[in-house]
Amino acid sequence: MMASVSVQVRARLQRMGPFQPMNIFLRQELDRMQRIIGRVRTTLTDLKLAIDGTIIMSEDLRDALDNLYDARIPKLWQKVSWESATLGFWFTELLERNQQFHTWIFEGRPNQFWMTGFFNPQGFLTAMRQETTRMNVSKGWALDSVVLYNDVTKMMKEDVTCSPPADIGGVYVYGLFLDGAGWDKKNTKLMESSPKVLFTLLPVVHVYAISTTSPADSKKQQGNLYSCPVYKKPRRTDLTFIFSLYLRTAQDADHWTLRVQPREIALGSDSIDDVTSGAVVIDDVTSGAEDITSGTMDDVTFGPENVASRFSPDDITSCPGL
Repeated sequence: MMASVSVQVRARLQRMGPFQPMNIFLRQELDRMQRIIGRVRTTLTDLKLAIDGTIIMSEDLRDALDNLYDARIPKLWQKVSWESATLGFWFTELLERNQQFHTWIFEGRPNQFWMTGFFNPQGFLTAMRQETTRMNVSKGWALDSVVLYNDVTKMMKEDVTCSPPADIGGVYVYGLFLDGAGWDKKNTKLMESSPKVLFTLLPVVHVYAISTTSPADSKKQQGNLYSCPVYKKPRRTDLTFIFSLYLRTAQDADHWTLRVQPREIALGSDSIDDVTSGAVVIDDVTSGAEDITSGTMDDVTFGPENVASRFSPDDITSCPGL
């Protein structure tokens, strides 16, 4: 089954155009996702056999059993995947990532993207820059003079019905949360946080590329803007930094820079408890919270016998598209 699905995916990629920047990026993401699904499937299959006494319970399987019992992520899985606060969040993200890839492959390029669902979000943005550069090669655009820019729209995720305008290109990104500042949707600009509100969901953001050598695009850099760094996780290091968003502000940019902590954006927080104080934007801070107590992940907290009988490899092989 796995082989036939892989053949089907490869055929789809071939028809989409295997050498297009976005499709190359998608193929790399699919390869990584396939490795994770394979690792999870193998672990669960071996774990059932070990509990039944068919094979020896190795140290890795014992670690997986103990972690599943405590609703933690087995080390074997975390090594090849991503950080997450609990097994429930991790498994929900696995399904959500897989669904985004499935939609892209079998239903066409999405109108908007959940950037947290990518292993390499920087690569996603680079592919978009390459795509835009090729689209404007007749205008003399070169990749080394093309930079990222953005507009925060007034649309929420459910309002998006089409891709960005063809003459501008770029991508719509959703799921960004602003930490340490609020967002004025009416005037599309930063504002002070509301009392007792830790996170503010940003509307859909249109991220696109502009040429620094084009006079028509020079106006994009004008205005009172704050350059807001984007992070994969609330841990703010060079390793988690992705890029910067330009956010409109009525105050001087230094107003936000000189806060308790700089205004920042982060992707993929699994829990509010993971987020430190200060101003950050977080992608999908509530991702999967409603699913923790339902379905397969609820079953893994009942003990070894339920790990074997309820959290089964079938839950993984049913993931669509990979």
